[in-house]
Amino acid sequence: MSENIRVRFAPSPTGDLHIGGVRTALFNWLYAKKTGGTFILRIEDTDEARSTEESTGIIINAMKWLKLDWAEGPGNEPEKYAPYYQMKRKELGIYQKYIDILIEKGFAYKCYCTPEEVEQMRQRATLAKLPPKYDGTCANLTKEQQAQKEAEGRTAVIRFKMPKEGKVEFNDIVRGHVTFENALLDDFVLMKANGVPTYNFACVGDDYLMDITHVVRGDDHISNTPRQLHIFKALGWKEPVFAHLSMILGSDGARLSKRHGHTSVLEYRREGYLQDALINYLSLLGWSTADSQQLFEHNELIEKFSLERCTSSPATFDTAKLLWMNGEYIRKKSIDEIYDLFNDWIKFTNNEELIKNWDKEVLKKAIALEHEKIKLLKDIPSLVEFFFKEHVEFDQEAVNKVFLSDKNKDSAKLVLTESIDRLAKEPSFAADALELYARNFAAEKAIKTGQVFHPIRVAVSGRTQGPSLFHMMEVFGRDEVIKRIKECVDKYFK
Repeated sequence: MSENIRVRFAPSPTGDLHIGGVRTALFNWLYAKKTGGTFILRIEDTDEARSTEESTGIIINAMKWLKLDWAEGPGNEPEKYAPYYQMKRKELGIYQKYIDILIEKGFAYKCYCTPEEVEQMRQRATLAKLPPKYDGTCANLTKEQQAQKEAEGRTAVIRFKMPKEGKVEFNDIVRGHVTFENALLDDFVLMKANGVPTYNFACVGDDYLMDITHVVRGDDHISNTPRQLHIFKALGWKEPVFAHLSMILGSDGARLSKRHGHTSVLEYRREGYLQDALINYLSLLGWSTADSQQLFEHNELIEKFSLERCTSSPATFDTAKLLWMNGEYIRKKSIDEIYDLFNDWIKFTNNEELIKNWDKEVLKKAIALEHEKIKLLKDIPSLVEFFFKEHVEFDQEAVNKVFLSDKNKDSAKLVLTESIDRLAKEPSFAADALELYARNFAAEKAIKTGQVFHPIRVAVSGRTQGPSLFHMMEVFGRDEVIKRIKECVDKYFK
């Protein structure tokens, strides 16, 4: 495929980067990688009231964490297309130039109507069962009438002069042939009174000037497409190919929102999801392979991706499936990889204090023991923290059942008191040797193996559940195990 394909992800920095935005970024990125094209990050910051530098930073950091690297954009701005921030482009007069051309050609006009007057027009149209749109009051004002409006202190927005008849059509890669009747479209605003371009106008100008060949975005933008196509036509510009991705729904069938839980990418990072698991899962929201493959290696996902296999049917965000997938990715990681990922997560969540005294090698061994149970990076502390407690924190239910019940208290006392000296003399403290010791002890005393295993487990860890007992003891080491058993005996059997 041609190397001239250019796609963009163009978020507005008005908050966090959400799941829907990431899916859009991902599909653009995959398409660029698949075709040998160029992936561009453009910051559409013309919403002056809500756009912030902080949000821009959040978006950039989230993109970096997801490894959705851009060939052009913040940090890498080729002179031919720079700048990649719309407000910087506005300051250079880029948009005004084309506003002047549209006015000169009769495709745009100055509108002096106030927001209140426009709202009244829409209300009247609604009452008349007509499309609620601007009625074109200022479309044919003379120079003298414009001067009068300005003398009254009115400021003008610039509106596009929409044809009253005909229709606009385009072929969408995802949705097929799409048609809009011009009569249903209003004379929309191109530039606000303060000279700031609106989304529809700035987007078109930037896409053309940046040589964007394919516009891949969410279906919430499909109603903008006919307006943008009119601008392309009026300026004599070649329009890009469009692909409108299906909406993402929550479990209740409504469009995904905050009420469904986490929607911000960084919230998923904070929960302990892996970047590659999240990427894998998001790729399946609105796209699939012919054989419905679920798990992909990084390069495999790029190789198999195609816009043509994207569906127009809504995709449902399934948190349980994402959690399952994250667990699968964790199980594929080596212990060293999990350790590094966990350390990164600790730093990201500002939890360095939690593990500052945890021995690195012990932590790795503890992670290895609990590897199969880890679904999220945030699970690791609760699974392994007992390895690093100076004193055992006993679960009272475990104590009552294993140490204090009439059924078990005598055997528990016997096992623990005798194990102090016997474990000190064991030639090997490897897991297999410790298991043999415990089984031989049970046989010698004519008690069940569980009557040996359970007291030792609770004495050492404070709980009845956990990793393999004997591997856990091996990780603790002889001295620590004996110390813990002594403390347990002193506490419950003196």
